[in-house]
Amino acid sequence: MKGKILIVDDELDLRLLLKSILESDYTVAEAESGAALKKLLAGESYDVVLLDLNLPDANGLDLLPMIKKTWPETEVVVLTGEATFDAAVQATKRGAFHFINKPFNTENLFVTIDRAIENRQQKEENNSLRRAISTMSGGSAPVFQSKEMQNVVRTIERIAPSDVAVLITGESGTGKEVIADLIHALSPRSKNRIVKVNCAALPRELIESELFGSVKGAFTGAHADRDGLFRQAEGGTLFLDEISEMPIDTQSKLLRVLQDQKVRPVGSKTDYQTNCRIVAATNRKPEDAIKDGKLREDLFYRISAIAVHLPPLRERREDIAPLANAFLRRFSAQANRTLRGFTPAAGERLSAFDWPGNIRQLQNEIQRAVLLSEGPDIDAADLSVSDIRMVPSEGHDTAFTLLEGVERNAIIQMLRETGGNKLETAKRLGIGRQTLYNKIKAYGIET
Repeated sequence: MKGKILIVDDELDLRLLLKSILESDYTVAEAESGAALKKLLAGESYDVVLLDLNLPDANGLDLLPMIKKTWPETEVVVLTGEATFDAAVQATKRGAFHFINKPFNTENLFVTIDRAIENRQQKEENNSLRRAISTMSGGSAPVFQSKEMQNVVRTIERIAPSDVAVLITGESGTGKEVIADLIHALSPRSKNRIVKVNCAALPRELIESELFGSVKGAFTGAHADRDGLFRQAEGGTLFLDEISEMPIDTQSKLLRVLQDQKVRPVGSKTDYQTNCRIVAATNRKPEDAIKDGKLREDLFYRISAIAVHLPPLRERREDIAPLANAFLRRFSAQANRTLRGFTPAAGERLSAFDWPGNIRQLQNEIQRAVLLSEGPDIDAADLSVSDIRMVPSEGHDTAFTLLEGVERNAIIQMLRETGGNKLETAKRLGIGRQTLYNKIKAYGIET
């Protein structure tokens, strides 16, 4: 069925006629009066209400605001045998989707109802997007103000309803997991789970059991059958973070699962059918990962039907202030504090900093400032980040780019502040420990 229709009209013959016309394509209910409609308002909503203006106990124009208040997404199509321009204007002002004169043309009625349902679905999708982004921003208004991220959101709106595989790329801390959550939240699969796994965090010897499941006795320590992540994500979404860190031989088996839509648990001789959407992510450039032998090229093409790139925060500075304010509201509420905002000096410092750890580092910085600040506003003195000057790299002949130099100096500064504690440095920068080790080696930083 295309949707649910409620007919509100006191003429029994007309209700029966409408029901006979519509019930082959829609689920149809009836109400013969305003009182009957009011009882139905306490229950589940309808996609479209066909509302007569002249009811024995009520004026349809007076019922319109009540319907829209109780069922905001429901579209109301007004039916009347006494059409006037003023009535049409009043109905439209009170939220009516369309105005149809009696007697009506059946074909026009179907077209109008289908348009009304389509309009309702569009509004629901937009509301889902706002709710999803609101959740991401701590219950506040959307935090993406840069053109780059607005383009990302528009792409997500278009692709989320499909089952197409998505590959999200971007530096550590740019919000790849958040985007995966958003894709899932806006998809028809949102009623089921999104299951997440960091491929870099799984021991090599356990990753296949984790992904595909295993049977009792398949290997040492397999004391019982185990469901894999594919089974856990059935009907939902499986998010494979840092997929380029997955062992190559496991990538081969993953590719076969994606091609056949069948999973064979470790140690089993039988397959089971799988139905989950794949969203993957990597902080490596895919072309570099393929060249370095970290990512199978055929798997890349399979998981990147749609590629979404998240630019680093330093390349979309318009997002820094709204993100910082969203984090401030969230962490202030958690700490049961009332903070008004940031002083101009603090705002300038936040906007000027290059955030090598991206959004994750910004979030950690604001959380720290909320806990340590004493005044009603976050001031520059409450922030651990500071202006960074270029420091030449001793022992390196090749000059760093400006951004590489900024990142190198941010790491050096944080290492000094933590007394060389790499775990704490990685935590404050909002990056993984292995990522920090890689950058220390790449930039020739002595520790």
